[in-house]
Amino acid sequence: MSIRSQAVGTKFYARPTEEVARGLLGRILVSNIGGRRERTAGRIVEVEAYVGPHDPACHAYGHRRTARTEPLYGQPGTAYVYFTYGMHWCLNAVTEPRDFPAAVLIRALEPLEGLDTMRQRRMTEQDSHLCAGPARLCEALGVTGAVNGSSLQRGPLQVVKGTSPKKAEIIVGPRIGITQAVDWPLRFYLSGSPWVSR
Repeated sequence: MSIRSQAVGTKFYARPTEEVARGLLGRILVSNIGGRRERTAGRIVEVEAYVGPHDPACHAYGHRRTARTEPLYGQPGTAYVYFTYGMHWCLNAVTEPRDFPAAVLIRALEPLEGLDTMRQRRMTEQDSHLCAGPARLCEALGVTGAVNGSSLQRGPLQVVKGTSPKKAEIIVGPRIGITQAVDWPLRFYLSGSPWVSR
């Protein structure tokens, strides 16, 4: 499948984080990391919102500002990539106006393009495992800290137009894999999608 579309603009991200999270579902994340031969892409099917300095699960809780969190304070539509558990990368899209630290974690994709490259990077033939989870999708798309702070409009990672789901197709629930504000209903995913993380 060949995906050719213009990246969504800054205005898309410069909105309340929950709105951006819902709006990302159905859009396509394209990675040109590794060059044209290793281009990969997938439809976004699961996300989580981290809504700002009042959110105990946000890395910038209490307006914490460090070298690690600096991209969160940047231009909306910036990639915020962080390392977790000493082994995994996770990709976020920065939201809201500049200097308000909030972002949407991309949790899962439906693989669409470059599946052979994804399989090689993930060292698996199980396509259902290629992008089901934030660490898996980063590995499949070649995402590392090298793209932290890059633009999601002009950088090697871009979010482009896809197919917007109907409101009834979006499931809302608590975020997972965190220890703070675990009951906040800020995880959004597509109903019935086999590609959602488990």
